[in-house]
Order: sequence, then structure tokens, then C-alpha cells
Amino acid sequence: MGKPIRNVTIVGGGTAGWLTASFLRTLLSNSIKITLIESPNVPTVGVGEATVPSMPTTLDMMGIKHQDFFKRCNASFKMGVMFNNWNVDKNGKFIRYLNGFNRPGEIEGVEEAYYYLAYGAGRKDFAQSYAPTVDLIRAYRGPTAITKNPKGQGPQGFAFHLDAGKFAGLLQDVGTARGVEHILADVDDVELDERGYVAALQLRDRGRHEVEFVIDCTGFRGLIINKALGEPFINYSDYLGNNRAMALQIPHSDPDKLESCTSSTALGAGWVWNVPLYNRIGTGYVFSDAHRTDEQARDEFMAHLGDRAPKGAEPRIIPMRIGRSRRTWVKNCLALGLSGGFIEPLESTAIHMIDMGIRWLMTYFPTTDFDDVTRNRYDQVSNAMYDEVLEFISLHYQLGNRTDDPYWIDARTQLKVPDRLVENLELWKTRLPAATDFNRVYLFHHMVYQAVLLGKQVYQQGYAKDGVTMPVKLNKRAWEKHLARMDGLTRDAVKYKADHRTLLTKLRGELPAARQPQFPVAQPTVALPGTSAAKATYKVKLDAIDDSAPGLF
Repeated sequence: MGKPIRNVTIVGGGTAGWLTASFLRTLLSNSIKITLIESPNVPTVGVGEATVPSMPTTLDMMGIKHQDFFKRCNASFKMGVMFNNWNVDKNGKFIRYLNGFNRPGEIEGVEEAYYYLAYGAGRKDFAQSYAPTVDLIRAYRGPTAITKNPKGQGPQGFAFHLDAGKFAGLLQDVGTARGVEHILADVDDVELDERGYVAALQLRDRGRHEVEFVIDCTGFRGLIINKALGEPFINYSDYLGNNRAMALQIPHSDPDKLESCTSSTALGAGWVWNVPLYNRIGTGYVFSDAHRTDEQARDEFMAHLGDRAPKGAEPRIIPMRIGRSRRTWVKNCLALGLSGGFIEPLESTAIHMIDMGIRWLMTYFPTTDFDDVTRNRYDQVSNAMYDEVLEFISLHYQLGNRTDDPYWIDARTQLKVPDRLVENLELWKTRLPAATDFNRVYLFHHMVYQAVLLGKQVYQQGYAKDGVTMPVKLNKRAWEKHLARMDGLTRDAVKYKADHRTLLTKLRGELPAARQPQFPVAQPTVALPGTSAAKATYKVKLDAIDDSAPGLF
């Protein structure tokens, strides 16, 4: 058996490098030295500004104070993703639906989705039938109440929006304060030993840096995993057509109306993201260069923004490498972030996949012999997550029904579909998605698939030609009582949950004393895929705030 690892070298900064460095420095023994080498000349991509519900727990585990996070990163709350114009209804009108973070329950042992499909919910859509999230977003509310009235304290799932560049800066400060060595230098060469392992890095103006275990966070370049070690990159362009993006920062049109969701609005050859931060909005267009040139996409994007874009603003073009390295762990090199892989940012998975990659590394942390069994198991887990994300993103295009541009027709007729999704799409023509349709779930459970199918209204438009098979007899009266109860819960939530901007101002420590609210407990539980570094169940909470206490979340 090999000896314990004593030195970890991370190449590359940005969110990937600094999240890896600061998280590992928090979790690993202090006997392990962590060094981060960052080029002073290579910019980071820096547009991943939305997260998923595991992020609050990550910050909690790292002991990052809530005030530092919200103020330094201009963070805001995200209670889901609002999809606009991806589909049309049976009358040809564009559909808007939410993929939120709350889960529907059961009525008399039957999932609520079946009741909604059978009886509907009046003028409410599926997301409104089981959670107040849509109404909270429309009212510009946050996920917790600001009074002690228990009517407003129902649990509400959430994640965060954040400024990626400032988040990396916060993580850098956390990591270096805890002992991460930071070296600013370009890597001019990668030296391999006789086994093909990375032995050292040749640093410009600093000479040779020996390597024991190296983590490649060099972005789309894949400087070590792909270029030095020659690991093939598996391109997903046969499955996903979008390969370019353009990004822009715009001001709030009304700063007092701060939405607590990410939005994704479909255009002619892709979709536009909208991420509302505390101080600005991050936006951009993800598109296919087979259907639009950069100039055409820019014109389309700027026309969509209209007078919301600053005069003379020019979006930054970002070529995207869509796919993954065949293996993310090769010899003594592990790739995290864009060097490991990237699937278009439709469901905000980029930061989450870095997060989970670090957690899995804690489960499969190597010794100096870097045994194949450990590396292979890590790769199996990592690849399975990429496959899961690929399937879920593909679903959005396969179930699209727009015909106004060749892009949308090509997206559902010309792109390959992952094998398991092919089977499931056929299965879901007779029954709704079930937990047993998936071998293992890392992020997108079956109820999220239900939310997409019902949100897109595919069943109202003949997707199940012979009708969906209902599992048992449904109690319509019980469903009506449930909807009546939800009406009351939603009214209370909208009345008592905090105004989003007021809540954030409090969390930043900037609310005047006369307006200081008393925060009640609101504890949605976040389920984490396993990690040996943290076996306990963490709870996400907004509590009566002690500003001196680490780990608000």
C-alpha cells in the first residue's frame, strides 16, 4: 500500500481552483500541503453565477460567514429556474413554467403529479399546486419570513446567485488565510516521469515545481489532463447543439423588484439566461453556431434586451467545449471544473459538479500508489453524473415543440438522444416518471422530470396518445382539499415571507437599525450525495441571526 499523500498541487484559479483549494484545506489534515498555481495572464471564464441547493451546505461546511458571502459576492436567493418560451401550448401561445426546488408530496400514497394530470388545478400550473414558489417569485419575496408569525414559516427550498469573480476572490482569501500557498506563475511545461505520471511543472521565472498529486483546474484548455497526459475529450456535440455563448452585465430596471429565480428565455437559436444579483443582472445568450453567426446572435440578443442593455455595451463571446474528458482521473492527475467537462449551463450544474468532485475526492482520496481500483471508481461516479446531466439537458430539447426556426426543429430531430432517455421517453408516454426509472440519482430526481413534462404541457398535447396509466383510484375530493390548503399556505407565504431585497440587505449587515427584522427559523433540508468527509445531515436554515457565528446556512 502506498504512503499518504503529503502535497496537493492545484493548477488554475477561478471558481474551480479556489473552491477546490479552500474546500480541501478545510477538510484535509494540516499535514497535507496545498499549493495553488495560477497564471497572471490567463483570464477565467467567470460566468457561472447560479448554483443548486447543495451550495448552502458547502458554505456551511467551509465555515464561511453569511455576511461575508452575501456582501462580497453580491449574492441573492434562487428558488428555481423559470423557463420562458421553450414550448407553446395547444393554442400556439408561449408557455412559462418553473422548475423549483420544493418537491411535491403524495395524497393517499399517490404522487401529486398524477392528481394534477387527472384533475388539473384550475388556473394554477403544476408548480403552484404543491408549493408557493411561483407566487413568491412574482411578489419579489425571499425564502424566509421576517416576522415571528408561524403562518409565514413554511420551508422553502433555495440556492444562490453569486458574482463568480467575487466568489473566487472570497474563496482565495479563505484558502490563503487557512494555509494554501498561492503561486502566480505560468506553467510553461509539464514534466512526466518514466511511468507517464506528472513529476513536475516548469514555472516561468520560478523554475521546477515537483508534483505528488495534481488537480487540473485550467478550464477549457485541459492543460494537464488533455494536453500533457493525452486523455481524449469526448465531445457531446452530437447530443447538444449549443457551442457558443455571449455574456453581458446589465443594471436592474427596478432595483426594488429583485426576482428570486434564474430565468431561461428561449430565442431563435438558443436561450438567454438572466441571473439577478443584488447589484446587477448577469445575462447572456447560449446558441448554436450552426444556426447563427456571432454577429447574428449578437443582434438577436441585443434586440431581446432592448433598452435594458447599457448604451454601447458589447457582449463577451465565449466558445464552449461541450463534453467531458474520457476519464477525469488519469495517473496522478484529477481534472475538476471545465477541464474535466462541461455541459451547457441550462440547469446551473457547473459549480455543483466541482463541488461534488471535491466531495468524491474525499471519499476516494489516494495514496502514493494511486491504485487503479480507487481511480476507476471515482471515474465511474464522475462519468455517471455527467451522463445524468446530459440526459436531463437533452430532455428540454427533445420535448420542445417550437417550429418557428430550424434550430428548434433540428434540436429535437437531428441530435442524438442518450439511450436511457430514449427508453424513458417511450415509457413516459404511458406513465409519469418514477424513482425506479433511474439506477442512481446525483441531482435530478424523477420529480424534476415530472416538473418538466407537466410544465411543458406535453400530455395536454397528445404525448400519451392512449392516456397515462393511473396507478390506483384517485380521490378527487382529497385533491380539492389539498388545493384549498395550498391556497391558504400560498397566501400566508406571500404575506409573511420577506421582501427579497430587504432580506439581502439584512444579510449584508446594511439594514438600518429601525428596520431590523426578527428572523424565524426556516429549515429546508438539503440531501447531499455521500461523502466520507461529512456523514451528518446538514440543514439549511435562516435563523435568528447571530452575525458573529460562522455557518448561517
